[in-house]
Amino acid sequence: MTAEVRRGQEAAGASADRTGHRAAVIGSPVAHSLSPVLHRAAYADLGLSTWSYTARLLAPDQLADLLAQVAAPARGGPVWEGLSVTMPHKQAVTGLLDAVDPLARAVGAVNTVVAQRHGGGRALLTGVNTDVAGIVGALREVLAGTAPGPRAVVLGSGATASSALAALTELGVTSVLVAARRHAGPGRAAAAAHRMGLGIRTLTWSPGEPASDAAVAHELAAADLVVSTLPAHAADTLGVPLARALGGRPRPGALLDVVYAPWPTALAATWQAGGGVVAPGWLMLLHQAAPQVQLMTGRAPRLGPMRAALLHALGEGRGAEVSAGVAGPDAQAVAGPPGMG
Repeated sequence: MTAEVRRGQEAAGASADRTGHRAAVIGSPVAHSLSPVLHRAAYADLGLSTWSYTARLLAPDQLADLLAQVAAPARGGPVWEGLSVTMPHKQAVTGLLDAVDPLARAVGAVNTVVAQRHGGGRALLTGVNTDVAGIVGALREVLAGTAPGPRAVVLGSGATASSALAALTELGVTSVLVAARRHAGPGRAAAAAHRMGLGIRTLTWSPGEPASDAAVAHELAAADLVVSTLPAHAADTLGVPLARALGGRPRPGALLDVVYAPWPTALAATWQAGGGVVAPGWLMLLHQAAPQVQLMTGRAPRLGPMRAALLHALGEGRGAEVSAGVAGPDAQAVAGPPGMG
């Protein structure tokens, strides 16, 4: 499906150059998003001077109307080419599209909408998930060629947690525990695992309850890979029990923590202090944005200019907290609600 989407974009691109192209990230809230920084940097490096990319605040009841605008035939203005989709729309958008990529359907979450145009008629809207590629790319980068072990833990049960399950499978993990906070439960992640044919274990977690925190910390300490999809401070109560649990074991594996502020999180700091490597959330954002650019433009972007622009934006927004190292900051945005799912 993604190859077909790219071919459609390449065929339609030349005819729209005279009027320009537009794309946007949609969400609520969305002013914090760094997606415009990444996409604009890619456009500049690729020489796509007629392309624009903005952040668009969108309430759930406005989603269908915007999709209709994106699909509408071009009428002399910039042509809609696609959308980056963030919360709370990743799951709701799936039922409003003409087609959904098999991976996105299995995961149950779409983070990219591509408008395929053939001539001047209505565009075909296709949903794709690049969050999986983002998680895989971020973890592979910090693993630096080392094959991960077979055990993983996912903290959280939302859209990004579901994507994490697919990513961990791609990385060769064979045993996954989903630790979901009591108020949310593991339902969505468990449903995604069922659609993908994955067998997972689940653990209901009550943050702040010592016995519950200790149980989760024990699982984390035994894991080769950990992906935390929780918002800021949600995993803070794991810091102390995790330090205890890591005390007697060999060097832990890799942790991806999607929180961007404050950094480091208690979880990331404890993991690093125990000798493990940390993939910052901005690294996931980088690796999921690159395939978005390619899907929308038909051109493969270079990661270097996108990475430089992202780190520059993070440095301006967060001052001394920011480090260019991959074990440094975690960000989808400079300010705003942390967490990706």
